[in-house]
Amino acid sequence: MSNYAANPLETAPVHRLILQYSVPTALTLMVSYIYNIVDQIFVGQGVGIGGMAAVNVAFPLTILTNALALMLGDGCAAKISLSLGGKNQDEADRALSGTVTILLTCGLAMGLLCGLLAPWIVRLFGSTDSAYADAVAYMRVIAWGIPFQMLSPALTAVIRADGRPRYSMCCMIAGASINLILDPIFIFPLNMGVTGAGIATVIGQTASGLLFLRYLTRPQTVHLRRAYMVPTWGPSIQILALGFPSLLTQTMTALVQIVMNNLMRIYGASSVYGSDTALSVYGMIVKVYQISHSMFVGVSSATQPINGYNYGAKHFRRVRETYTLAAKIALAVSAGWFIIFQVFPRQIGGLFVAENALYTSCAAHCFRLYMAAFFLYGLHMTTASFFQATGNPGKALLIPLARQGVFMIPLALLLSARYGLDGALAAAPIADTASFLLSVYLVWTEFRKWERKGLLKG
Repeated sequence: MSNYAANPLETAPVHRLILQYSVPTALTLMVSYIYNIVDQIFVGQGVGIGGMAAVNVAFPLTILTNALALMLGDGCAAKISLSLGGKNQDEADRALSGTVTILLTCGLAMGLLCGLLAPWIVRLFGSTDSAYADAVAYMRVIAWGIPFQMLSPALTAVIRADGRPRYSMCCMIAGASINLILDPIFIFPLNMGVTGAGIATVIGQTASGLLFLRYLTRPQTVHLRRAYMVPTWGPSIQILALGFPSLLTQTMTALVQIVMNNLMRIYGASSVYGSDTALSVYGMIVKVYQISHSMFVGVSSATQPINGYNYGAKHFRRVRETYTLAAKIALAVSAGWFIIFQVFPRQIGGLFVAENALYTSCAAHCFRLYMAAFFLYGLHMTTASFFQATGNPGKALLIPLARQGVFMIPLALLLSARYGLDGALAAAPIADTASFLLSVYLVWTEFRKWERKGLLKG
């Protein structure tokens, strides 16, 4: 009688596994995005369009902060998993301890620089003259929270590798709840405007970050050791290399936001809407989009352990089955959000700025054009995850980088020069379509290669 116990990744129904793995990740991301959405809604209702534009200008800083944090967190988590898999507890402890020191140092340095350079940064990120003062004030406040903001995405990856993903979700919910309670208090009765919104965000991030740090006192499989708190060159370089794809992907996302902010400022001025309205509406669209994005990340991240395990076990038909089901789910989610964006743009805009005909008109126009091909959006993330899990990091990086750097940014610059605001917005559906076609081609050729090798038989 065999003592072998089958792994659920190998035997459980694929649809159940995708649901099991995707929901916690998607919910965690949704909670983290509440910080930005809550700020935007309360600022829109309490300060107005100019305040929303100011908050939107600072948003690329949030993305870049998360990019650095994810590089350290994902790299550390990968190093811990590799070390524990190799039965090397000492190496895993060294990775965690050194990363915490690097994380705290980078957070403090980045917070200090952003506070000092806020006037220059907000200009770079696309601030209009009328939103400039509020943008600087908001950025200087949220700079205080950067060290704590970095802890959340970085240690989420580490805690997931330690086998406690629910703890991360609780930390994020706690911080978001505090932000949700304090935002209206600081903005309305205390009349603190965007500064109050920033303070509420920092308090929420601090609470969440401290809860994450608390976890380090009692992890399950890896330990924070004082003797290893001074990073060493070799392990640190390996951690940075493992996390570099996360940094690159998030940095490209921030670059798209910066470019689009500036295009909204430049070409919004020559439109019927004006710079501040165009800039604030684009920021609102990006933040609403994040909710849908969290669902796609949930589905794509859920397939990684399933595909990775079964690819390693040479169960290639199960890998194809997993990808096919995940692709169908992602496209179904894309279609659902496409309908919402096309049918209810005025209602969505009204949540942020009420009783402003120009704003709701701009929201309807921008949503419908920018999201015109969103029904194709989900496939590129699922396909990139497939290639990452099956040992093709080059193709995994090619898909998101092609969408952002090859399609989206160049098209936005070229089309806006000829067609103004609409040209900039039209770059998104073209990039979505091109990314969809690229994903279909890459995965089709990959499965054809498997068929030629006979990997899908039996």
